[in-house]
Amino acid sequence: MALPNGVYRADQVGSFLRPKALLEARRQAAEGKLTSEQLREVEDKYIADVVEKQLDAGLRSVTDGEFRRTWFHVDFLRNLAGVELRGTLNSTNISIDGTTPPRLVVVDKIGHPKPIQVDDFKYLETRIAAARAKATTKVCIPSPTMVHFRNSRETIDEKAYPTLEPFFEDLARVYQEELDDLYKAGTRFVQLDDTNLAYLCDPKMRAEAEQRHGDANVLARQYAALINAAISKRPSDLTIGIHLCRGNHRSRWFAEGGYEPVAEVLFKELNVDAYFLEYDDARSGDFSPLRHLPEHKVVVLGVMTSKTPALEDKAEIIKRLNEAAAFCPKGLKQLCLSHQCGFSSTFEGNDLTEDEQWAKVKLEVEIAKEVWGEDLSV
Repeated sequence: MALPNGVYRADQVGSFLRPKALLEARRQAAEGKLTSEQLREVEDKYIADVVEKQLDAGLRSVTDGEFRRTWFHVDFLRNLAGVELRGTLNSTNISIDGTTPPRLVVVDKIGHPKPIQVDDFKYLETRIAAARAKATTKVCIPSPTMVHFRNSRETIDEKAYPTLEPFFEDLARVYQEELDDLYKAGTRFVQLDDTNLAYLCDPKMRAEAEQRHGDANVLARQYAALINAAISKRPSDLTIGIHLCRGNHRSRWFAEGGYEPVAEVLFKELNVDAYFLEYDDARSGDFSPLRHLPEHKVVVLGVMTSKTPALEDKAEIIKRLNEAAAFCPKGLKQLCLSHQCGFSSTFEGNDLTEDEQWAKVKLEVEIAKEVWGEDLSV
């Protein structure tokens, strides 16, 4: 079974630990000591470096490490017209130093005044081209559900949206426009990062969501329809993946629960090509939801972890891959390997060193070659 374009047997979710010099530059920019242009020059330097490190480690799906972001979702979504950052959210888990996620509020009609990721994509393309490597430039953007799940009727302006149907229509449209801009610039792989379908697997978060939005089963289908509308105008050679995560902040998590509550919607209703699924510990449940996977789709199985520095046991990872394959219609042919999430979904990063991070990535590539063979693209 051939993999969708841009998906590899040894794959990744997208973010990497920020070098200390980059973190310092971001701090200085926040204090007004560096201009945005000066900060971008520093970002360019370290993105060029992280591209080389990904290729050296054996990855062929290459990102910018999310080095231009503070949070995996906020820096993208705040560029939409009508969306503002106001305050923070309550968290279902204890965060280090009391950090809680920012709150995005809809204050006006949602719009897409200009491309958001195109310039970042173009720079990343130039770095991969300079390396003369056979690789895919991967663009990671937050799922459109990230604008809705944590909000309520009170945080979506009623003058702009007396009813929510036009809100969802506008949200889908701005994603269509961004995907069109990215495609015209040369992008052929986009990953949507979505915490919310996974959060609907957690009993407590599911109950909280029902207080805001009503029946969680209806909400899951509504989200599938939103995502499908957002990607409905993509050309046939633009691969779309979706990553489900239960939270990843400084090695902490925010939700738990197996995929069963959303499995049929996830695998049978979402029109994506690949799923990047968190499966690194017992919080994610067993592999039985994979029985719903259609024969023409693939799962990048996150059975390795980005949260801890310890290297996984190779035999145990291979065992888990085979256990998961037993539920897939075409077995191992429908699976790939990755860590459950990025190494730095927020700028602080998880609790390990850069050397430990790259050791884990190299081990992942080594395991994938042992399981599927040297050519990681098939």
